[in-house]
Amino acid sequence: MKWYIILALVSFSICLLSCLYHFIRIIRLGKPVDYTEPIGKIGSAVAYSFTGGMSPAKKESAYLHIPTYTAGMIYHVGTSLSFALFFCFLFNIYFNEIIDSIISGFLIISGLCGIGIFIKRMVKKELKSISNPDDFISNLLVTLFQFITAVNLNFSTPVYFVLTSILFLYLPLGKLKHTIYFFAARYHLGFFYGKRSVWPPKD
Repeated sequence: MKWYIILALVSFSICLLSCLYHFIRIIRLGKPVDYTEPIGKIGSAVAYSFTGGMSPAKKESAYLHIPTYTAGMIYHVGTSLSFALFFCFLFNIYFNEIIDSIISGFLIISGLCGIGIFIKRMVKKELKSISNPDDFISNLLVTLFQFITAVNLNFSTPVYFVLTSILFLYLPLGKLKHTIYFFAARYHLGFFYGKRSVWPPKD
């Protein structure tokens, strides 16, 4: 096995163990402490939190910034696709030229969305004032990850595995670990608003 593949596997293992630690920590913390009497259905509210509650029409930060919201969705799909392709590359699973071209084209578009979000954070005063170095590093690493994945689909290169290894090692340290905390946050929202019968909204 080549050294850069071993590097990627070791980095992924460290990342997986770190994320598992965060997940176990969340589970051990348990449900939010709330002493109010429940008047709604928590289960339905949690389901809504992961579905209708994610709609841009229900989020002020989204419906007031539809282009950014759309770019963010494409960017996240590109990220998920790139992670899935990592395992394909590990097991030497490749596709035909047409599929490779389609996937590569989408990853280039999603990477450009990442660049657009990066630039907006840099130049927009309101965003820049609440940003820290981690915001820029995380964006840059994920964007490069998408671009190098597109390249590796057509021209296999050790650079892909090195960059992916760096991303895996950084993921549990910075804001990218929201891949774990996102689910807990949405659950807590559903728990809070469901207990008060605010979610799901009444027709």
